[in-house]
Amino acid sequence: MSQGILPFEVELAERSDTVTGRAGLPLVLETMRALGLDQVISEQVRLRERASGYSELEKIEALVLLLASGGECVDDIRVLDADPGLLRLLDRKRFPSPDALLNFLYAFHDGELIKEAQERRAPDTLAYIPEENAALLGLGRLNVELVRRVAGQGQGKRATLDHDATIQESHKREALAHYKGGRGYQPAAIYWVEQDLVLADEYRDGNVPAGMSNLPLIKRGFQALPATVREYYFRSDSACYDEAVLKWLADPKRTEGPAGPIGFTISADMSPELKAQCKAIPEPAWRPFEDRLEETVQCAEVEFTPGNWRKDAEPLRYLALRITKKQGRLFEEGGQTKHLAVVTNREGEIADLIRWHWKKAGTIELVHDVTKNEVAAAVPPCGRFGANAAWYRLSLLTYNLLSAMKSLALPPELSSARPKRLRFSVFTLAGRIVSHAGRLVVRVGAEAEALAGLIAARLRLAQLRLLLASS
Repeated sequence: MSQGILPFEVELAERSDTVTGRAGLPLVLETMRALGLDQVISEQVRLRERASGYSELEKIEALVLLLASGGECVDDIRVLDADPGLLRLLDRKRFPSPDALLNFLYAFHDGELIKEAQERRAPDTLAYIPEENAALLGLGRLNVELVRRVAGQGQGKRATLDHDATIQESHKREALAHYKGGRGYQPAAIYWVEQDLVLADEYRDGNVPAGMSNLPLIKRGFQALPATVREYYFRSDSACYDEAVLKWLADPKRTEGPAGPIGFTISADMSPELKAQCKAIPEPAWRPFEDRLEETVQCAEVEFTPGNWRKDAEPLRYLALRITKKQGRLFEEGGQTKHLAVVTNREGEIADLIRWHWKKAGTIELVHDVTKNEVAAAVPPCGRFGANAAWYRLSLLTYNLLSAMKSLALPPELSSARPKRLRFSVFTLAGRIVSHAGRLVVRVGAEAEALAGLIAARLRLAQLRLLLASS
């Protein structure tokens, strides 16, 4: 009787370390080494109390490989560990066990910092944002070094930073209720559009309002930029429509950030005062913006000044949108007309600025989609806040590494590839491993290698390592 339906049979290899189904996955590790991140990890992330056991470098590399290859929990490291051929290419005997990786993540949690944050909150406030312990801060500095070393290769001079928070659903007992009705966490991130890199993040409980204390994260995002940047821009939804944020962005002499102008657009809260001003705009001032299937959208500039805006400060522009339902239809909240507004300090046509502002939906919001659905950011590993924060930061680090690999090593055809396509095209190359003249060789199909550009990518990364080591 045939073994299966198709005309072939499966046999076990005499030595399982002579084959691998992931001949392209070591590129992830080579990207880390090319950027010198192995040295940065050794300097910035120190957790072990004893010299024995796996190092912080080995554990971080294992977690990054796990996330890059599609794993969603620490137990999935068993799948990589069951590929002796991959281990041979990586020059490893084993990966750390799931328990070792989970205990490593636990070290990023500090219950005392959470207690301190709870004690600092106002009496009528439930939400709080704890400080990060030394290990989590070190992981953040690792990402900053990655960003600066990647950006340094292109000498990027323009930086558009987009801010946004996202919901991580979780059924863990410790997860708190969020504004959409479920339970989980609500981390926020800052994304550098031109370089496709996440600059900074802040992990938050689900009950933390999106508008709570965003300025420290924004400052960290700008501080992570390399010195080559000369033009600064910022975009956000109404979570950043806050007096402290607006004043900091508008002040060219701001502290803890770059000097000079930062051009920004932020969605404004539609307060009763602002709504009244929008309704008072003369009809001839409204200009056509978009004609949608069920709606007509018009735009205009509205005279409005926040109540406590300094008189000596540069005035801000408020750009209004009026959305009118066609054929007598109503919005869910009632009424046929809805107003929106964007606040900015930039010059230019109203329609152009609003379209530029809306492009955020295809940047940071896309990053949230990719990291949550393809790099396991949506799957907190446990109920410990700090451990989940480390997992989330590692998922963003993995996103940045894959972005760096695309820009520095892979063929142009893969420049916009999402992680799932990189797995399909590059990481899961089948390879036969042999020793030849004292060298370890992995043999892959010529056609598959041509599509992945594996050999050329490895050469580029090797040259980059030499370049950075000599600089």
